[in-house]
Formats: sequence, C-alpha cells, structure tokens
Amino acid sequence: MHPTVNIAVRAARSAGRVLLRYFERADTLTVSRKGLNDYVSEVDRAAEQAIIAELRGKFPHHAILAEESGHHQGNEEFQWLIDPLDGTTNYLHGFPHFSVSIALRYRGQLEHAVVYDPLHEELFTATRGSGAQLNDRRIRVSKLPGLDDALLGTGFPYHDHRSATPYLRILEALLAKTAGIRRPGSAALDFAYVAAGRVDGFWELGLAPWDMAAGALLVREAGGTVTDLAGGDRFLETGNVAAAGIKVHAAMLKEIAAHLGSELTA
Repeated sequence: MHPTVNIAVRAARSAGRVLLRYFERADTLTVSRKGLNDYVSEVDRAAEQAIIAELRGKFPHHAILAEESGHHQGNEEFQWLIDPLDGTTNYLHGFPHFSVSIALRYRGQLEHAVVYDPLHEELFTATRGSGAQLNDRRIRVSKLPGLDDALLGTGFPYHDHRSATPYLRILEALLAKTAGIRRPGSAALDFAYVAAGRVDGFWELGLAPWDMAAGALLVREAGGTVTDLAGGDRFLETGNVAAAGIKVHAAMLKEIAAHLGSELTA
C-alpha cells in the first residue's frame, strides 16, 4: 500500500472510531439543517476534525476541501477531498449503511482514495495506476455485456427537486431494462460496490466533489469507467455521474441521454 494511502487509512479509521462511538445513541445528538434534506451533527464535525488532524500531522502544507469546514488553504497542487460521514441521514436514523471518504488530488488528477465502512470493517483503497483493493484483496468491476442482468445503484436528487422529473424518467427506463435498482444512501459506498462488482453500475445527480472523488478513483482502478452524463470528465464539476464497467456504462449513458434534459448533461 502506498505510504500516502496508509496515512489516509489512519485518518479514515480515526473518523470511523468517532462514528461508531455514537452510532447506538444517534438520537441524542444535536442535529442542524444545512439545507433542504441536508443535515449535520456534532459527529460529522468531530469525525472531520479527526481526519484533518491526521492529514495535517503528515502533510501540513496540503490544501483540504472538507464537507463541513470547507476549504483549508495550502499548496493547491495537493488537495484532499474529505467526506467524514457519507450517509448522514442513514446514520441519524440508525440505518447501518454509511462511510468515510478521503481522496487526494494532485494537480487536478485523482491519485489516492480510501472509502471506509466502519460497521462492517471494510476498507476500500486505490492508488492511480496500482489497482483497487478491498481489505488488501484486489477487486474488479463486473464484466456484464449490457443491462439485461445488471443490478444498478443510484441516489435520489434530494437537494434540487428540479431534476426529479428527468431523474424519474431515467429510473423508470432503467428499471424496465435491468435486474433491479438499489438506493442504499451512501454514494461513496455505491462507487465502492461498483468497484467490487457487487453492483454493476451507479448513477446520481447533484453530488458534491467529496461525495465522488475517492469512489471514482476506486472504480477506475478496478477497471471501470466514470464520466459525467454527457460521457465527459467533468463529473466533479457538474455533480452528475455514471460509473460502471465499460459495456454497462455505455448502455446506461444511452438510456440516460434519451431521458435527461440537455441542461443536466452539459
């Protein structure tokens, strides 16, 4: 494992310990609303602080973009993208599906990734050019030739309901052409499950960079394809993303293009 990934793993495990400490009593946490269907608790903040402390200890001059505390200045060639609790709504309801997501981008290129599920002790890691692993075992995306037998993951557009209508059209079309669709509630784990071949593809609208960065590198290093909905590389900018093995990805984009407005594929 790359030394930088080892540091990120330590940071993810530190955050995971914070999350597990409070999970059984999440109903006692102080929760505030950041926006429509968007919540934050003191656990999100404490987990994020644990990650930043680990990263700053080894890389004091790197820039950081974190979900709760925003941008931390530093050498912008190196930027960490952090989601300390991906699946906050699940966590606050006691639904056992959430994760920690950490990625490092160097000169705009995703280099290292960690997605950690502390409840199930599953650690997904990747370094550009070195493949993707689950608990040190190499993982690969599925090799399905199309949508017929595919199980897809997705996430509902809960921040901006203007995209709900085209999203539902896509959902209806893909439901009719696949083996099923799941919406577990942690985008980082959705990407990780694509990388591990547990689901054959994933798409979502309106994600933030910290939701996608680590997972996108996992999928690519596991042999998959990650693009925006127009088939380009601007998913971290647009927030709209599709990830899958090569053939399933092509079939997904074909269906998506037929049902999504041009304003969301730009």
